[in-house]
Amino acid sequence: MSEVAKALLVDDRRENLMALEAILQGLPVQSVAVESGEAALKQLLVEDFAVILLDAQMPEMDGFETASHIKRRERTRHVPIIFLTAADRDAQLALRGYAVGAVDYLTKPFDPWVLRAKVSVFVELWVKTRQLAAQSELVRERDNQWRSMTEAVDDAVALLRSDDPESRERAVEMLEQARWGAVA
Repeated sequence: MSEVAKALLVDDRRENLMALEAILQGLPVQSVAVESGEAALKQLLVEDFAVILLDAQMPEMDGFETASHIKRRERTRHVPIIFLTAADRDAQLALRGYAVGAVDYLTKPFDPWVLRAKVSVFVELWVKTRQLAAQSELVRERDNQWRSMTEAVDDAVALLRSDDPESRERAVEMLEQARWGAVA
């Protein structure tokens, strides 16, 4: 599986987005930067993300409203959101962030190494979740193959129990097809 984990960076200030991209540089994650909550919601319609770094205070649609929309969508409700804000004086903002589904809330200035560590954890969880989904699909495919082979064997056994020579030939054909189906 070669799909790269992505982090959605949402901030109305371009310099903040550039700083976040620099902080995440070198991590196994592709940064996708947008400058508004609306742009973030549009991005989430077309791409999957391991984590969202979301500025709490933006004009028009703030981070809380954006997070609320994200958590209401079936496709995106499980994407972890880390709020970032300069407003460290208001503890109510952090509570509001958690209330709309954030997994963390960091106030600026924050330690870049702490942010890198948090993003790394969510990227690793995203990768493991993808691996589990792929393994689960493989198990389902094997299960279906097993079921098909079992049905073919049952049908072939029924034909072999008859006295009809053509039925026996048909049974041999069925078993050979089942064998080649399992090999493929």
